[in-house]
Amino acid sequence: MIEIDDKIISADLLREGFLCDLSQCKGICCVEGNAGAPLEIEEVDILEEEYPNYKPYMTPEGIAAVEAQGFMVVDEDGDYTTPLVNDAECAYTYQEGGVTLCAIEKAWMEGKCSFRKPISCHLYPIRLVNFSNGSVGLNYHRWTVCDCARRCGKAAGVPVYKSLREAIIRRFGEEFYAQLEAAAELLKNQ
Repeated sequence: MIEIDDKIISADLLREGFLCDLSQCKGICCVEGNAGAPLEIEEVDILEEEYPNYKPYMTPEGIAAVEAQGFMVVDEDGDYTTPLVNDAECAYTYQEGGVTLCAIEKAWMEGKCSFRKPISCHLYPIRLVNFSNGSVGLNYHRWTVCDCARRCGKAAGVPVYKSLREAIIRRFGEEFYAQLEAAAELLKNQ
């Protein structure tokens, strides 16, 4: 583990390879799992406010799930998560060329929505843990559906944190990312 300010980072984020390979996984991380994607409390209101902007990109089943369950659900651990369609795929998805993608992000990419997507989705496979002392943990979540991303990242020499540069900066800022890069360099030279 590495500590930067009030963040506790798994060293695996700096050492292990990861590079999404949608041609192989087909976006299965948006379909599989035992709950929806984690949501931060402030994202729930944003999802509701932006709904008219990304709704046209959603599937009819996703729209029905949101309208029946709401913009978020509380999972068995008491955490806010995205609603699911038939206890499987995230309600906020759509299909393109046999790949499951995020309807919110599609609307954002087309300039129709100011919200990119939930930060937990953007940061994946990093999972955030909030500690009682106010620190935030950045853990590497290893899921078999991402085996191809680990192989691809290892072959390309791209560690998790570099693959997620944009998401890390979005959540924690440029200065934190620069400190993360410096920590990775120190770790590499040890």
